Amino acid sequence: MPTPADHRRRLATRALAGLGVATGVALLARPQQVVDRIAPAFPSSRLWLVRLLGGRLLAQHGAVLATPDRRLIRASSAVDLLHAASMVPFLASPHYGRAARISGGLAAAYAAAALAVAPRSTDGWCSNRRSEGGGEQQRGR
Repeated sequence: MPTPADHRRRLATRALAGLGVATGVALLARPQQVVDRIAPAFPSSRLWLVRLLGGRLLAQHGAVLATPDRRLIRASSAVDLLHAASMVPFLASPHYGRAARISGGLAAAYAAAALAVAPRSTDGWCSNRRSEGGGEQQRGR
């Protein structure tokens, strides 16, 4: 059964994931406005990349928001670290550099923060829900 500390960690994880979802929605819904604010040199012809990133963030952080399981958080953090690494070749680019620094930096920061606040126990939200009504623990009775 999850401890009170794990419950607090799941709340913190959900808060971080909520920020990721909000970022994804902003990138999907208003890519030009986001780019104009944070990386004005980013080419308008590449806004599809901003939307693609928004979709990935929405799906990835939406999954963590729904099920803040330690294994899922680790996988999500690995994806964020891969994204951060993929930004390195663009850091010095006059057109993509600012966007790469911001996007890669935020991805690395999210990965570190998510792992830092992730629940410690392996019996996460899903096994807790099973024990409340009809799951594996109920079948043995």
